[in-house]
Amino acid sequence: MSTSPDIAATHDPESKRKIVNRLRRAHGQLAAVIAAVEDEAHCRDVVQQLSAVSKAVDRAGFLVVAGALKECLADEPGDSERVDELEKLFLSLA
Repeated sequence: MSTSPDIAATHDPESKRKIVNRLRRAHGQLAAVIAAVEDEAHCRDVVQQLSAVSKAVDRAGFLVVAGALKECLADEPGDSERVDELEKLFLSLA
């Protein structure tokens, strides 16, 4: 996967930490799904774990996009409250 050198997932260390933590959680949940399938767990349990993995990955994606929006909008002077409000609104959709 290649990325443009001037576009990063996030420049904010706190946002990066949140994204990485969420992805690590999803990674652990996915390992649990694999183990459950290998151990022939009940389908209900497998589906619940898959749902958790999906939500964690989706949420990480929304955090990446929200961070990018925040960086783009932060260039507008005196609008930090509006930027924070937009970020919260966007993340509520996740």
